[in-house]
Amino acid sequence: MYGKESAMSMEVLEKCIKEYIETNGSDEINFDWHGGEPLLLGVDFFVKVVEFQRKYRANKRIFNTIQTNATLINDEFASFFKYYNFLVGVSIDGPRDIHDGFRRDKNNNATFDKVLNGIELLQHYGVDFNTMTTINKYSEGRGAEVYNFLKGIGSHYMQFMPVLEYVNPLNNNVVSPDERNSRLASYSVDAIEYGKFMCDIFDCWIKNDVGTYYVNLFDSTLANWCGVNPGTCVYSETCGANAVVEHNGDVFPCDHFVYEKYKLGNIKESSLEEIVSSVKMKEFGIDKRNALPSKCLKCKYYFVCHGECPKHRFNKSDKGEEGLNSLCDGLYYFFSHVEPYMEKMKALFFEGKEVKNVMAENIL
Repeated sequence: MYGKESAMSMEVLEKCIKEYIETNGSDEINFDWHGGEPLLLGVDFFVKVVEFQRKYRANKRIFNTIQTNATLINDEFASFFKYYNFLVGVSIDGPRDIHDGFRRDKNNNATFDKVLNGIELLQHYGVDFNTMTTINKYSEGRGAEVYNFLKGIGSHYMQFMPVLEYVNPLNNNVVSPDERNSRLASYSVDAIEYGKFMCDIFDCWIKNDVGTYYVNLFDSTLANWCGVNPGTCVYSETCGANAVVEHNGDVFPCDHFVYEKYKLGNIKESSLEEIVSSVKMKEFGIDKRNALPSKCLKCKYYFVCHGECPKHRFNKSDKGEEGLNSLCDGLYYFFSHVEPYMEKMKALFFEGKEVKNVMAENIL
């Protein structure tokens, strides 16, 4: 459900839910609802979602997550999320001045207070939530502050996403980086500052919070260090397992690549199984690995980074090879910083001990 022009029709919604359940071989199926802002559709839309899921689920267990800016959460939504066990992802970028720097409504009004009100309602109704926090120009140098703020509002599961976008200089709209005359957005985070931001958070986390608070980058890094599935396409060797269905039925391989040239098909014209099993989808996933420059493949941290997300591969290597991640220097900075801690947690893991024991040991 991606796009701001229109809402997904009931016809497309039902077909999408039916085919996703039927083609998924797992006994547990997760639906992720994104926008735009999905709550603009109202509670009744998601009542239909649940109805269609119950109609086609057979013996499978269904889970729902929804990503929202939380400004529209009210008692009705919060009660609904609790009753139907939705996991809610709240987009919040940190303290007031950071958050309101870029997250403003269509009238340019600040949204921080509305977001906090939405979080308080989720907590009042006992709804499970996590936070998604972008790292942008306003965030630079304030990693520990942002982390402690998120802990203070009750977030135990945190996702941090670096902002690195290209825009059309005429209207400042986000565009594909290969579009003619596009330029790096002024609000994009500097690569090294991104690395430092995450190191500052890691230094807080490793002392007191291992096993109590969870950060997506730390979890994925440790997983790759231990040779197990990192749980996210960003740090996997290949991708292509996170297709997105737009409101009109168009299917794309990833919500970061909703551009016409990446379109895979439309579920009103082909089955979802045919679309996601297509050669084009498979090639997209394998290109995550095959399109990397030799610098990445030779890097000591390739096993943990895997070139990060193709969305951020705007740069050239020293040899002039295309496809170098623009966050490369920051990622290397972070992995170098956490290496001794990861080695110790890996040892604890293979000894059958809890990795949180790393907090009690002086390893440096």
